[in-house]
Amino acid sequence: MPRSIDRRSETISENSAKLTNSKPLMKQSSDITTFSDLFCGIGGFHYAANQLGLECVFACDIDQACREQYKHNFGFEPAADIKLVRAEEVPDHDVLFAGFSCQPFSIIGDRRGLDDRRGTLYHEILRIVSVKKPKALVLENVRQFSTNSNGRALNAVLVSLSNFGYSCQWKILNALDFGLPQKRERVIVVGLLRPGVMDLFQWPKPIPNYKPLADVLEQNPAQRHFASETIRKKRMSRHLPKTSPAIWHENKGGNVSSSPFSCVLRANASHNYLLVDGERRLTPREQLRLQGFPESFEVIGSDSQIRKQVGNAVPIPMIRSVVEGVLSAHSQIKMLPRFLHSRRKSTKRHLRGLMPYLS
Repeated sequence: MPRSIDRRSETISENSAKLTNSKPLMKQSSDITTFSDLFCGIGGFHYAANQLGLECVFACDIDQACREQYKHNFGFEPAADIKLVRAEEVPDHDVLFAGFSCQPFSIIGDRRGLDDRRGTLYHEILRIVSVKKPKALVLENVRQFSTNSNGRALNAVLVSLSNFGYSCQWKILNALDFGLPQKRERVIVVGLLRPGVMDLFQWPKPIPNYKPLADVLEQNPAQRHFASETIRKKRMSRHLPKTSPAIWHENKGGNVSSSPFSCVLRANASHNYLLVDGERRLTPREQLRLQGFPESFEVIGSDSQIRKQVGNAVPIPMIRSVVEGVLSAHSQIKMLPRFLHSRRKSTKRHLRGLMPYLS
């Protein structure tokens, strides 16, 4: 084996060994207690799972700025390129999370899908799953993942997971339905390691009201967040808002609209495609709030890095609701053998009691 490969393998092993568990925010009664965080970004899945008492045993992300942000907030640096991580090096874990690259499927990109190298990163997820066989998994991608390439990528994931023994369901969920003032639709795939048990899993019900936009916005944003006078005047001339505060959205065709909530935060869109009341860009803290990140999340790096990182993150309240459903379903799965065994014993006792009357 070339020496360069040896050094990379040693680095991956050292990183894996250094990953220490983050302390959960609430006690977990389920036997699902640990998770891995693939394509972890800045830790949206981590926060959602940690709030439910799960502990992280492994994380990875190829983006260095994300790894630094993750380390700053969670105390350990994720491994880098998942393709260099052998499945056997990943610690055992109960549930696997993966918000894998969405750019090949996103409406804002060229939507090359499976023709884009990043569009086949789900193979890396399947590689880990095939070896570690976690009890459950939750995958996330953009809405277009369900339709791009005629749904071939999504179908390939579902078929492969079924072959590994998982029952699966998928659904499009919207962050707006989980208390966040952001219209963000995402495909969520849930898998449980047992055939024919998905009827035990219940998708979370929408919350009637989302947080008012005013609760998200900062009172005195820095001047650097304001758009140029030219852009402001151009927006004002093309749109008459019906409410304030509002997020003004300019689409790829140049049309401007406004809503009392934000359109989807995107990592690679124009800096000015979303403006508060047509005047200024969202601050890093406001973007984090729109994804449900806690105030305790400490920001490092530039505004452009944060915008990219938050645009690639998952809505924490939405993911937490899904994970709650996974934990509930798994607790019922645990009861199935015990219930059936108890039922068989009860039936035998009942038959023994009837024997005098049947003889």
